[in-house]
Amino acid sequence: MDSIETVKFDEKGLVPAIMQDYDSGEVLMLAYMNKESLKLTMETGRTCFYSRSRQKLWIKGETSGNFQTVREIYFDCDNDALLIKIEQKGAACHTGKRSCFFKSAGI
Repeated sequence: MDSIETVKFDEKGLVPAIMQDYDSGEVLMLAYMNKESLKLTMETGRTCFYSRSRQKLWIKGETSGNFQTVREIYFDCDNDALLIKIEQKGAACHTGKRSCFFKSAGI
């Protein structure tokens, strides 16, 4: 079992985290975590991210009520990306869509 100490954060102290629906496998969103937000996520069972624009921690759903309950966390083979399987309450995207990945590239 890998621990938070094995995660390779980038030069800004961040790691990308993909949120995936635990039951359906649908990819819902991508956000960034720093060590503190990952630790809080693991301790509370609710996703917590680092906002690059606001430069502060934010708990998904704290203003919208669309919380994410963590079921499983995986590190990729290089320990520089996370896959977090969640139960999503409401929309994952700030636009109100279930997933942030609704725009097609047309390919």
